[in-house]
Amino acid sequence: MPKPRSGDLWHYDYLWRRQHGAGETEGRKARPVSLVAVVVDKAGKTNLFILPITSSPPSPDRLALEVPKLERRRAGLDDMPLWVMLDEYNHDLLEKSFYFDPAAHIGRFSEAFHQTVLRTFMAAIRDRRTRKVPRTD
Repeated sequence: MPKPRSGDLWHYDYLWRRQHGAGETEGRKARPVSLVAVVVDKAGKTNLFILPITSSPPSPDRLALEVPKLERRRAGLDDMPLWVMLDEYNHDLLEKSFYFDPAAHIGRFSEAFHQTVLRTFMAAIRDRRTRKVPRTD
């Protein structure tokens, strides 16, 4: 199993914020996601900050980045328009996760595109334009 790294793409049972708000606890399907950040905390736990990738065009009120065709090909994604959603994310702990499949690695974004995603995500956190969906329970 490859060790999860920032910029990696995995299949993951992502739990959308609207599903979480309705009381759901399980993602409905495994979808491609981007590990925007992988951070080991003081207790030695690996924190995964997970952004969903979708083929549904985002509405104007959503914060998203379109994945360029070259990035889709390079990362092993489907050859169709895709977006990384940045206004919500799942937070999971690798060592305790019921949802992270160690055999579900897809590929990774280029460092340049990953940095664009990371900068946009960090700005969204700073501006309170993103919401966490905890998966650590």
